[in-house]
Amino acid sequence: MCRPPRRVSGSWRSACEYCGVSAPALLLVLGDEELLASRAVNQVVEAVRWDDPVASVNEFQGSDLLAGELAGALSPSLFGGRPVVIVYNGQDAKKDLTAALLAYAADADPGATLVVCHAGGAKGKALADGLKQAGAEVALAAKLSRHADKVDFIRSEIRRLGGKCSGEAAEALLDAVGNDLRELAAACNQLMADTNGRIELDVVQRYYKGRAEVSGFAVADAAVAGDIPAALEALRWALATGVDPVPIADALADGVRTIARVASAGRGGNAYQLASKLGMPAWKIEKAQRMARGWSPEGLVDAMAAAAVCNAEVKGGSDDRGYALERAIMAMAAARSGR
Repeated sequence: MCRPPRRVSGSWRSACEYCGVSAPALLLVLGDEELLASRAVNQVVEAVRWDDPVASVNEFQGSDLLAGELAGALSPSLFGGRPVVIVYNGQDAKKDLTAALLAYAADADPGATLVVCHAGGAKGKALADGLKQAGAEVALAAKLSRHADKVDFIRSEIRRLGGKCSGEAAEALLDAVGNDLRELAAACNQLMADTNGRIELDVVQRYYKGRAEVSGFAVADAAVAGDIPAALEALRWALATGVDPVPIADALADGVRTIARVASAGRGGNAYQLASKLGMPAWKIEKAQRMARGWSPEGLVDAMAAAAVCNAEVKGGSDDRGYALERAIMAMAAARSGR
């Protein structure tokens, strides 16, 4: 059975889940995340062309489009075909164009489609607000700034492609690929093409081993988990790629300190309830709660002492800062195991 484009972000929905899609006459794409905005626009264009293969699509920049051009672009063609007008960077529209867009929105032609992309924020806010008040459908395309939102994006992207992704696998993929949504989406597509669709941690590690930009936090995560080989490998890779020893030492101290704070607050507590109390994001608390299971209070005290010595050494007290970091990793592993 035929299948229409799927809604990725925003509020507008297709008229039929499988056969035929009804695109909105007026759509506001709100946000400055390029991938989400382009998907919302492409979805509308595909939806229109599903119904009308000869639809005419005209694209304009908000700073360049003249008010007088708008009416002509939205008028039906002599050769037929539903007119589709896409205005990018609507926040840059001049006053006369803003007035023309809002006047059109107040009495939009159901036989045409107008899409206005707006970055959000204060600039051009009157246009965005006016379009919403006129009844425009809204597709949200805001940048994903929170770590948890990016993890959710990865998992939903895999679901959109017909697969399933665990939280640990999504975390690992984010660490390996970075924060760019286009690269993350491409990585999800590649994993789905190369696997059976069940994306677990071992799958990501197999395909993206060594891809991540190794940071002090990658070293610290392995160290507080008691994985000495992984911690030393990450440390050597970080130093070889130019990461300064000081932030690595700071990350080791922060890793132990975070586990100690979370453990003292109660290991079974709800991460979202503890977030405001501890002043940490919920995802970081959940991660620390998992890490805390292997630590005793005495071990945490010893590990914090080792981290303090390491910090003093890499900030001027040692001639071999790399060796100081290695010694700290070994000391933290010993503290975790109770040796």
